[in-house]
Amino acid sequence: MQRRETEKFERPDIFRPPSERESYFLPLTSGCSNNTCIFCGLYGCKLRLRDVREVKREIDALSMYMRHGVQLPDIDDMVYVIAQSWDGRRVFLQDGDAAVYPLPKLVEALQYLSGKFPDLERVGSYATPQDILRRSVDELKKLKELKLSIFYTGIESGDDEVLLKIGKGVNSSQMIEAGRKAKQAGITISLTVILGLGGVEGSRKHVLETARVLSKIDPEYVGALTLTLVPGTPLWQECERGTFHPITPFESLEELKGIIENSSFTDCFFSSMHASNYLSVRGRLPQDKERIIAQLERVLKKKDPALLRPEFLRGL
Repeated sequence: MQRRETEKFERPDIFRPPSERESYFLPLTSGCSNNTCIFCGLYGCKLRLRDVREVKREIDALSMYMRHGVQLPDIDDMVYVIAQSWDGRRVFLQDGDAAVYPLPKLVEALQYLSGKFPDLERVGSYATPQDILRRSVDELKKLKELKLSIFYTGIESGDDEVLLKIGKGVNSSQMIEAGRKAKQAGITISLTVILGLGGVEGSRKHVLETARVLSKIDPEYVGALTLTLVPGTPLWQECERGTFHPITPFESLEELKGIIENSSFTDCFFSSMHASNYLSVRGRLPQDKERIIAQLERVLKKKDPALLRPEFLRGL
């Protein structure tokens, strides 16, 4: 894990889950500790940790603005831009991997945040499986007590061959262990999977193994994304060389259908509402399983490109 604490911390661009759109975005880090995923725009980035004193200073400024409308001249303008539309209910910790923040400092920041905003309902964060695994259940419970109550974790695939190839840094067994550990601590877990990550050749195994891992974890939320090749990343370069063969838009719907068909959940909100997807579906599983599958089957039967989100509207 690469850390840079001595360099000046630059506020990262806002990169957040769709469900956090109304949250206040509080940076603890920039970049990601697992910077080896070959499909990701953060590939090769440096992880930078923000000084906890600077974090608390931003919380102070936010509190003063929300209570009295006062803007301090030496505070980043983005603080006030975000605060103008914030409802005071939720905070999302940035950046791509804020859960890697050292535990004593993370506890300090969360305690300070709760002290300034006692009515805060929830704090969320991206968390790699490695972040979860390095914490004990008691440590995770402590974070939950401080309102850090949802982790957004990318499992991407359940296929160990795919996970190794993309540089995820963990295998499927570790994914399952991390998911179960978070749930044991009472932290809600929202998982993301990436359609098409196995390419044409690995598509079927990617689907079945991903469904297996999702079923083992049994999360509260799952979001499906569709692989979007980012120029300059190693996977994009493989595609340019012809060594990685992407699936077609309709094949991505076949994968989506296969994951839903082969997964077993207690009570999970499943969606493909992300802008990377060619078709949006959503529903609660298992209750809405038949309806969603029927929706996908209708589109797959027609094979009409007009029913899909056009490429120019797809994005990360």
